[in-house]
Amino acid sequence: MEYQAGGRRPRPRPVPESLQAQAYLQDYAALLEAVPFPSVVFDHRWDVVLTNDAFETLFRGVGPHPTAMPGDNFLRFVLFHPDAATILAEHESSWCLPMLAHFSAAMERHGQDRVLLSILRDIAQDPIMDAAYRHGLPHWIRSVGPGALEHDGAVRPLWHPDPRWGRTDCRIVGETPKTLQDMGYTRMTLVLREADRSTGVTRRAARTRRTTSHLSVVPAAKA
Repeated sequence: MEYQAGGRRPRPRPVPESLQAQAYLQDYAALLEAVPFPSVVFDHRWDVVLTNDAFETLFRGVGPHPTAMPGDNFLRFVLFHPDAATILAEHESSWCLPMLAHFSAAMERHGQDRVLLSILRDIAQDPIMDAAYRHGLPHWIRSVGPGALEHDGAVRPLWHPDPRWGRTDCRIVGETPKTLQDMGYTRMTLVLREADRSTGVTRRAARTRRTTSHLSVVPAAKA
């Protein structure tokens, strides 16, 4: 479990000012650690506040990145880390576009937030993500409907480094108690399912870094 960890982080984890809130988070960290599935608490910027060991295990194999480590800012990890697709299967359709939809909604609510604005600038400077945000996302939201803005209950594929899980699915469960909500935090748990051994997709073929020049939801000419 990491809580307000230091080291190589580009900035400290967000921590509430009141001692009572900090004590609550410390106790909540103990609760989180008892959960066998990857679980994370983050703020409205997706800056990570708490993770459990199962979360750390899921992402233990990703390489270093100055701004997009999964334990620093989960949105940045999904969008910008070149290793994200090695863990988050069907990366663009199942992970990038839903996260971009949430980011778009966050920009409507917190449009002057400096961290969100910095993410927006980085999206604009990344041809793949810029095309997805400006062209792919509106089309995807029209196709998916209102459910595009809801994480809770979604089933998404991933590759787990533990071979007993391997290529599997997880159901995203949002379970944020009122005290966390009042702090501006959200909790997300990835409930892992037993691996499907019937698929013929090989690990080598499916687990690749992001190397394409455009997202498949966007025609190459627009990327």
